[in-house]
Amino acid sequence: MEFYNHYDLQLFAGEANTQTTSGLSAEMKTYYGMELLENARPQLVHNQFAATKPLPVGGGKTVEWRKFGSFDKALTPLTEGVTPDGSGISVSYITKDLAQYGDYTTVSDMLDLTAIDDVVLEITDRHGANMGLTLDTVTRNEVQQGNQVIYAPALLEGGKVQEVTSRYALDKRCTMTGELVARAATQLKKMNAPKFDGKYVCIIHPSVAFDLRQDESWLAAHQYAAATELFDGEIGELHGVRFVETTEAKIFRGEDLASNSRKLRVSGAVSNSTTVPFAGGTVKSGALAGRYVLIGGKRCRVVSNTASSMVLSEAVTAKDSELIYPGEGGANGCAVYGCLFVGKGAYGVVDLSEGTEVIVKPRGSSGTADPLDQRSSVGWKGVHAAAILYDEYIVRVECGSSYSDEDKGN
Repeated sequence: MEFYNHYDLQLFAGEANTQTTSGLSAEMKTYYGMELLENARPQLVHNQFAATKPLPVGGGKTVEWRKFGSFDKALTPLTEGVTPDGSGISVSYITKDLAQYGDYTTVSDMLDLTAIDDVVLEITDRHGANMGLTLDTVTRNEVQQGNQVIYAPALLEGGKVQEVTSRYALDKRCTMTGELVARAATQLKKMNAPKFDGKYVCIIHPSVAFDLRQDESWLAAHQYAAATELFDGEIGELHGVRFVETTEAKIFRGEDLASNSRKLRVSGAVSNSTTVPFAGGTVKSGALAGRYVLIGGKRCRVVSNTASSMVLSEAVTAKDSELIYPGEGGANGCAVYGCLFVGKGAYGVVDLSEGTEVIVKPRGSSGTADPLDQRSSVGWKGVHAAAILYDEYIVRVECGSSYSDEDKGN
């Protein structure tokens, strides 16, 4: 039988340490910094396809990308000996405010003295992964706001297809298919989106990849890995699109409506009313405000709520005991997956190697804030920004999956 000791790494944590890293050599600072970045890199799935912009050191808190327009075709024949009027180039600017992110862990002297492993190194490893996930999520959430959306149709019995026109109508029958991949790729081609070494890229969740692998045209990455340098997370190719798999691909799914129930039910029929009484779970006053619900065939925003009723942004008609579902995902509150098909240069990020750092504060560096030298700390901070540069180079396919009833939102 194995026994595991669980330590609270925030044990004896007091005020945040704001002193210098005296007592830590430059070599060790560099070593821990490299360790942090190495552990962050595998998590930066979305960032690997971005156009990278150097951090504007000393240039304010805003980063700026230049977006160049295209030239019209020069179809007028030249006249011999006559210099034609040249064409100007249109340049637009996309700006984004920089934001700083970070986290840290305080380590007690007892843990540091009695632990078998190098505590600082172990915590640095985990903070590195956390940094990668954090900054990649910032990029993902920005890119998910693209305007080109394709909703996966529902595959009915007998091979019939039913079109879907909104996210909240998607369900587990609306899976990713080879035909959808071809549609998304065609849309990017029509927009003349540049490719990555001749291919487009799609970032998908493992639950979506499971369905897509069933397509007979699917080509697994190991079948072409010898001739092609693979992206981090690359799993295969279909219809000229290379697929990268990550659990951080966007999932739209609302939290449970009650502390003890995913859904609620209408308590007494309502007719064309914005006030809906409910039952079926324990709900704190104000807990649902700002959220969306599916009720009476509509998706409505909750303006306010008590423990037994909610006020909606628009009137609804619903039967007594009709179910109320979370409205941030698909039909009946199921998970919806945002699959990003992108062309080269579609979005940009700042160079993370210039704005991130690991901060290790040894015991004894806090002065009177830690009079008994009981605490050290390990942390990271990073400056980041992401922006869509060419919206027409991004197509988001929203679909369901075989796992839509169980996957959580992220």
